[in-house]
Amino acid sequence: MPIRLNLYAEDQAIEALRRRDPVKRAVLAGLVLVLAMFVWSSTLMFQAIVVKGEITGVEATINSQTNAYAAIINDEKKLADGRNRLRAIHMLATNRFLNGNLLDVLQRTVVDRVQMTRLKVSQTYILHEEFKPNDSQDKRPPRPATVTEQIVLTLNATDTSPNGEATTRFQNALSGAHYFETLLAKTNGFRLTSIGAPQTDPNGQTFTTFTLEAHLPEKTR
Repeated sequence: MPIRLNLYAEDQAIEALRRRDPVKRAVLAGLVLVLAMFVWSSTLMFQAIVVKGEITGVEATINSQTNAYAAIINDEKKLADGRNRLRAIHMLATNRFLNGNLLDVLQRTVVDRVQMTRLKVSQTYILHEEFKPNDSQDKRPPRPATVTEQIVLTLNATDTSPNGEATTRFQNALSGAHYFETLLAKTNGFRLTSIGAPQTDPNGQTFTTFTLEAHLPEKTR
């Protein structure tokens, strides 16, 4: 049987020992670990970029919806304000005092021996400012601005009846007219506020002057 001699056995042993060097294996392990960390950090960075893009998209959507919501709220306020103004205009148009109706009733309310000489319609409007609580401690409810309407009718006339009884008949005729019954309060008709002393005109006719006054119920709008 032939004998084989390995002349490189020593070199191979040294090479095997060198390959089994723990420092080299530690360096390789470190390189592998560093590479793995780099890959992991790159993955996290990519995921962060993706998530940031999604967040930016969501924020843009939220901002657009917020702006749309604010626009809707503003439009609702404008719509409510317009409706309030329209309601106020309708109330004014349907409930306002019309001088034409008054003159029509007066020309049809005729009493013998009485002649109207002057008609005065006094219209006063009192503005009540809008009220809004200044702070959260004020529990009073807000109140919109309103206007109170006060109307006073003043009639001057002459009475040529012998005893002045036509004045009373004219006063009763006005207070009993359907128009004034619906316009004035039941307990507030025409009042006799003044009556003058008997006078004589150039034709020798004796007459007295008198004044009737009526206060319409106040209306707040």
